[in-house]
Amino acid sequence: MSSSNTEGWSSRVGLILAMVGNSVGLGSFLRFPVQAIQNGGGSFIIPYLVCFLLMGIPLLYVEWAMGRFGGKYGHHSAPFILDSMSKYGFWKYLGAFGIFTNLAVAAYYCYLESWTLGYIWHSVAGTFNGQTRDEVANFFTNYTSLSDNQPIIFWIICLVLNTWILSRGLKGIEQVAKISIPLLFLFGIILAIRGLTLQPGSSNVLYAGTDGLNHLWSLNFSTIWSPKVWLAAAAQVFFTLSVGIGSIQCYSAYLRSNDDVALNAMSAGSLSLFAAICLGTGIVIPISVGYFGVEGMLDLVAKGDSWGLGFRTLPFLFQQWGPSLAIAASVMWFGLLFFAGITSSLAMGTPCMAFMQDEFGWKRPHAAWAFGATVAVLGLPTVLYFNYGVFDEYDHWAGTVSLVIFAFVEIILFAWIFGMKKGWAEITRGADIKVPIIFRYIIQYVTPVILGWVLFSSMPANWDKIMNTGLHAQIAEATDPAVIDHLKKTILYQNTARIGLLAIWVGVASVVYVAYRKRMREGRFTH
Repeated sequence: MSSSNTEGWSSRVGLILAMVGNSVGLGSFLRFPVQAIQNGGGSFIIPYLVCFLLMGIPLLYVEWAMGRFGGKYGHHSAPFILDSMSKYGFWKYLGAFGIFTNLAVAAYYCYLESWTLGYIWHSVAGTFNGQTRDEVANFFTNYTSLSDNQPIIFWIICLVLNTWILSRGLKGIEQVAKISIPLLFLFGIILAIRGLTLQPGSSNVLYAGTDGLNHLWSLNFSTIWSPKVWLAAAAQVFFTLSVGIGSIQCYSAYLRSNDDVALNAMSAGSLSLFAAICLGTGIVIPISVGYFGVEGMLDLVAKGDSWGLGFRTLPFLFQQWGPSLAIAASVMWFGLLFFAGITSSLAMGTPCMAFMQDEFGWKRPHAAWAFGATVAVLGLPTVLYFNYGVFDEYDHWAGTVSLVIFAFVEIILFAWIFGMKKGWAEITRGADIKVPIIFRYIIQYVTPVILGWVLFSSMPANWDKIMNTGLHAQIAEATDPAVIDHLKKTILYQNTARIGLLAIWVGVASVVYVAYRKRMREGRFTH
């Protein structure tokens, strides 16, 4: 059976914007500023930039090159892209992470994405007008507690919209990227300028922009060498660039064999870096410092979560600008987040669809709606049991741990099994820029060591999470029966979520095996 997957990118601009949309996700604007604040500003940014150069850029080169290489053989998803690079058959099952991660991340990411639509609606409707800081923060708690049906409605809208765009193939993704990414950067630049020129609203702030940037770039030499800070910086690179998930390989698999990957990778990576450092921190940190001061901002982050500043706080701060500007700022902020979210979630759907098209001959619309239905079923627990930590379990295991595992797998395969001589030739073939030769040795030696360190140093914390060590400690200290009951239910739901995620990976690996047997029967080979 021949594949129905015969698409290609219509333009280089469309490809790069789609890749930027894949990389510039909600983590660039929500998670990155919080990580920078929690880890000491400059004490985080400097390690982050080092990890970006030694891990992020090399992984971009590798994933672009792997995708284009696999695309020569008609492979557009990770399992058989990896399989085409080695004579050993087990690599295809490790490539299953490139399908599993996209499915599992999309399952909760679409719900997160839908929050932005809900907040745009409430901002325009004037819901936050006159509300105190605590009332705005509590709105988020009530919203995710499903106090009414609105969150589910917006979630369904996001699912349907994503699925419809995916059903139109690469053409639909390109069209969305060409609209969304310029608007994302336009909104981001306007809000960043506003944040940097903001008149202070706190008596202990001299100048909001200066104080915010001073905190961001101030080095604390007592913490800059902390393994915790470096681990956080290395992990954030995955969120900034969307490496280790399998979507970059999929997108680049649609390139022709001599199309450039080096300049494309650098272009997408540079714009992603600009979005995170210049826009993400340039919006959130100066505005927060302007009204709360540095200490107040640090206290706010310490008490909150990854969404604390973006959803619990900024809507309140926008209200300080007056009704009209508050609506405009909210629409730009949450519109920016929506564009960042949808371009990333579209990238998650593409590898899953490509796999079904390549291996089972599915038509594009059928593959798209099957993906949408699967994401709806897998994501429903993250919606219904958000306050029991199910969402966070998906985010941790699929959105963090799985990314590191898959990145480690692919760097070992590319540099040591496929071979760095062939790998370097693949990166530089057709390149529109001269790739510095130092990256050949960084890819072969430095990046695997960093990834191995990130993976293995996180094992004790992951084991504590599996054993629910922190939750059991809270139960032992709690005296309120209602709190104890909630914590016990949290353990139950989180354990169930972990088992469910493991079952998804086993299911994906099983389907890969079925596809492999099908290939053998039909005489289709991976090389």
